[in-house]
Amino acid sequence: MLQISLWKRLLIVLICLGGVSFSMPNLFYDRVERHNDAVALMEQGQDTEALRADRALWPDWAPSELVNLGLDLRGGAHLLAEVHVTDVYEDRVDGLWPEVRDTLRDERSIVGNVRRMPSDDPAVLRVAVSEPDGIDHAVSVVSELARPMQSLTGIGASDLEVRRDGDEIVVTLSEAERAATDDRTMRQSLEIIRRRVDEVGTREPTIMRQGTDRILIQVPGIGSAGELKELIGTTARLTFHPVVRQTSDEDTVPGPGELLHPSMDEEGVFYLLEQSPVVSGEQLVDAQPDFDQNGRPAVSFRFNPAGGRAFGIYTAENIGNPFAIVLDGEVISAPVIQSHIPGGSGIITGRFTVEESTQLAVLLRAGALPAEMTFLEERTIGPELGQDSIDAGSIAALVAMAAVLIFMIVSYGFFGIIANIALALNIAMIFALLSLIGATLTLPGIAGIVLTIGMAVDANVLVFERIREEMKTARGAARAIELGYQKALSAILDANITTFITAAILFALGSGPVRGFAVTLGLGIITSVFTALLVTRLMVVFWFERRRPKTIAI
Repeated sequence: MLQISLWKRLLIVLICLGGVSFSMPNLFYDRVERHNDAVALMEQGQDTEALRADRALWPDWAPSELVNLGLDLRGGAHLLAEVHVTDVYEDRVDGLWPEVRDTLRDERSIVGNVRRMPSDDPAVLRVAVSEPDGIDHAVSVVSELARPMQSLTGIGASDLEVRRDGDEIVVTLSEAERAATDDRTMRQSLEIIRRRVDEVGTREPTIMRQGTDRILIQVPGIGSAGELKELIGTTARLTFHPVVRQTSDEDTVPGPGELLHPSMDEEGVFYLLEQSPVVSGEQLVDAQPDFDQNGRPAVSFRFNPAGGRAFGIYTAENIGNPFAIVLDGEVISAPVIQSHIPGGSGIITGRFTVEESTQLAVLLRAGALPAEMTFLEERTIGPELGQDSIDAGSIAALVAMAAVLIFMIVSYGFFGIIANIALALNIAMIFALLSLIGATLTLPGIAGIVLTIGMAVDANVLVFERIREEMKTARGAARAIELGYQKALSAILDANITTFITAAILFALGSGPVRGFAVTLGLGIITSVFTALLVTRLMVVFWFERRRPKTIAI
């Protein structure tokens, strides 16, 4: 006989009600979105009449999770960037030079004077010593600076290779270290881009690595690709350098270990700087928009303990000397150190607007991009095109659903109505799950939902056809219904499990739109099995217990 225990009935009903409740906000998307934005801003301390009006658009006690709309549905910006991973080699070698110099300075009685020589390869450091007889000893001393690799791919290898080339010491990054540096650079670039995009409050950006040195960036809801490039296209590399001298000749040739950078504010002014910075932006822990003593926009900053200590020592030892604040190859300012600056905090002044100081603070706070990026592809999708995609996808889904509903009623009568109710609950559960897990719905995702509509009734068709067959041989309607569900179970599970495996493979190996399709298809399979085997059965049981029919016209 058909029997479902009370706790199972309550659980099925509660799941269905939960699905309807959590999918409901998507029917009032704009209102709920404005409500959520207002709540977020008010939690940050803002409180205006407009925010309170937006918050009142949706009850605070009601579920307010929404399905995130992808780039093709909401509009936004698409960028494909190539990261110049080899730029990091030069920074690594520049940072290695002071360590090599100090190590050889302790051996001056043997190797003589030490100086850095120019190199065509950014991953190579060339060092000359004045005593040729001590070159082999120098190579041996510098070799002790090499450290074993910590990465899995570099086990057993060192990070540096040191050799002699005539009267010079040649220090190069090993192949294992270069590979590890490339991977580290890409990971750091991904994280910093994600921080910068998140700082401006965009919803569900897609930021992912493609190949060995490319990054795909898709941000729904942003105005244009140019706006996105302004946000993430600046390296925001902040460094503090000792000033050798100021010049107005842009053709000045820097000496060994020196750099020539233009002034950001003063036309025709250039600064000759020491190449090795005192501290760098990587040691920043905070940056905030501020105002200087004259009320002009500025940016205050704070270093970590190591950076603060180095900054404090340098300012104490160089009172009266200028030092340059360099941002992305331009000198923002070159103040003279008036006194010791302890605590590792300071302020950057310049000809900033309030908006520029806020943007600079965002970039510095998110961290410096480790390497320059070249944008290979950029595309802007307008909100009108996104709305057209939503309309087209909605029409396709509604037409598919209407065709299925009509077919089920024509084919199975009252049982078709039960299947149609289960189908509606199925769609509601898909949107509820998408909202709860924070998934992004794309146009291929809508295609996955349309496919799910067809697959959802497939299970019901199998059950109803089995019941129809059992009515010819079984003893009574109750036994026919029970056998119909039992015998259709294996076929339903086989079909849905194999499709779910396919969806899992698409999600694991695909990217972007393919993953969006896989997510909705996978969730649709789960909800389809639930509604076909449990929800429709519960409705049939309710009907049977009320009517007690002797036969079933199916």
